[in-house]
Amino acid sequence: MTTEPAPTRSLPKLPTRRGTRVPARAQIMGWMLLVLVVVLLAVILIVRSFLHNDVDDQASASLEQEAHEFATFAATGRDPRTGQLISTPDVLFDSYLRRQYPDHDEALIGVWRAPTGLRTLAQEQDDEIERFAEDPAMVQRIVDAPGNYGEQDTPLGRMHWVKVQAESEHGDPAWFIVQRYTDGAMAEADRTVQLLLLVSGIGVALAALSSWVIAGLILAPVRAVRQTAAEITEHDLTRRIPVEGRDDIAALADQFNAMLDRLEDAFRIQRQFVDDAGHELRTPITIVRGNLELLGDDPAEREEVVRLCTDELDRMTRIVNDLLMLAKADRPDFVTPAPVPLAELTSDIEAKVRSLADRRWILADIGEGDVVLDEQRVTQAMVQLAQNAVQHTEPGSEIRIGSSLVDGTVSLWVADQGPGVDPSEVEKIFDRFAHGNSQGKGGAGLGLAIVKAIADAHHGRVRVLSEPGHGATFRLELPAVPPNIPTEDPKP
Repeated sequence: MTTEPAPTRSLPKLPTRRGTRVPARAQIMGWMLLVLVVVLLAVILIVRSFLHNDVDDQASASLEQEAHEFATFAATGRDPRTGQLISTPDVLFDSYLRRQYPDHDEALIGVWRAPTGLRTLAQEQDDEIERFAEDPAMVQRIVDAPGNYGEQDTPLGRMHWVKVQAESEHGDPAWFIVQRYTDGAMAEADRTVQLLLLVSGIGVALAALSSWVIAGLILAPVRAVRQTAAEITEHDLTRRIPVEGRDDIAALADQFNAMLDRLEDAFRIQRQFVDDAGHELRTPITIVRGNLELLGDDPAEREEVVRLCTDELDRMTRIVNDLLMLAKADRPDFVTPAPVPLAELTSDIEAKVRSLADRRWILADIGEGDVVLDEQRVTQAMVQLAQNAVQHTEPGSEIRIGSSLVDGTVSLWVADQGPGVDPSEVEKIFDRFAHGNSQGKGGAGLGLAIVKAIADAHHGRVRVLSEPGHGATFRLELPAVPPNIPTEDPKP
């Protein structure tokens, strides 16, 4: 006989957390620095390109200016010895170059073709340029170049040149060449870029430090929320986050504190419900258990035990229902006010309480007008007050019921001719499981607590007017239109 293995139950797969382990403070700083670095690099590259282009433009402008000045001189220049237009290349170049003062990165060269070959006459301010500017091979390449503008790489760096052709009286070709070496200006531009890089690096470092500090200050309330949430347990819900300012973080702290208030109320209601239930249900459970343990075989005894257990179970049911109602009293939907005619409400209440007991019920006063309240809850409170009056009066005793509407306040009352309430016990009788000395212990002590909860939910109150030995009047005083409570439309 083979047995099949029991099917294995696969554990539910937990959702995978997305995101990064990097703290929010570091992420804020990182993104700020990334944007800053990208912007600075773009600016530096643009500035570098602009400076290099500016160097090339200045070199071209200088070459064009020198070429234009020479062309003008060649057309109008005269020999100082004869006063005639200069017609020989050597005299032309010599006369022109004597009047020029080239820059340190510039060379002015006159080239003409003689029977012995190419001859040059140059003027420079830099010794290194002087050694390379008149190099025959380089001069020959410039002369042989088809265009009038060009660039060449030299041991001194990049060199821009321009040439202007001049004719001698014998028709021999001659050229005026201007050379411009741009490495010095490029190096100056690069030093500017390096300085900009250095300043940008310092700026990035300062931005990193400041963003770290500022992000810490901004996220401090968030850390406080996290720490407070970590420290909160079901045994300590009293901690709150201090709120400063009016920004989004302050709003977050406000909302978190409001959530804690709701949680504290929920836990308080839960603990109070458990405590109250445990306190009040312990006695009937003990009674039921004791009777069942001592139950014998006598049928009459069994019938009596069953009756006692049934009574205790009914009392436990009433206690649980009352506790559940009190637990709901703090919920916003505990009451749902709607417009209702006060006269009709009072008449309905009087008709319902007549069936409670053999008493002389009197409808004393009826208020006129429409009021906004929860008809069912108010009826429940008035029936409870009437039941309380029944418990503390004798059969045939007079109980008066009435209502009124004065200055926006609706009053409903129940007055009896019982033993009354001692002034020192007026506040205590509305507590849960409380019994005044003159009130006896006919119930669980939750009825008046429910009445007070209904009055509080309507933003009203319960008043007791009594003198010991002369009866008591319990009065519900409610606003005719409760504030800040959504109302239901009246039923058609």
